[in-house]
Amino acid sequence: MPQLTICRSEHFNAAHRLHNPAWDSARNQQVFGKCNNPNYHGHNYNLTVRLTGEVDPDTGYVFDLKQLSELIKVQVLQPFDHRNLNLDTEEFSKLNPTAENIAMVIWRRLRAVLPAPLTLAVTLHETDRNFVEYYGE
Repeated sequence: MPQLTICRSEHFNAAHRLHNPAWDSARNQQVFGKCNNPNYHGHNYNLTVRLTGEVDPDTGYVFDLKQLSELIKVQVLQPFDHRNLNLDTEEFSKLNPTAENIAMVIWRRLRAVLPAPLTLAVTLHETDRNFVEYYGE
């Protein structure tokens, strides 16, 4: 059967601070620069979720995009939108909320609720010029 990829884009806003508690202030500032601001800073994240799989002959869908939208809302937008990732989320209470780590957390949250045969990929734009892609474990 042919494989197709469907995509859903979403947007969320969140604050974070890049910081390694094992390092002193000078090292954190050297590595993370402005992103180590003790008062945090925010981004307008753009997220694209891609699902690849076979088209269901009965529905004509790889996966229902309305259902994917709802899963993203529950698994990503509700816990992360307009939150301080360091302070307001369990995942980032001990994990540095870099774009790389955020993308991996989003991937894991979605992978847990999607059918196993579907291949999942996540692209997270932190800025217009900086983005990461994660294809899974």
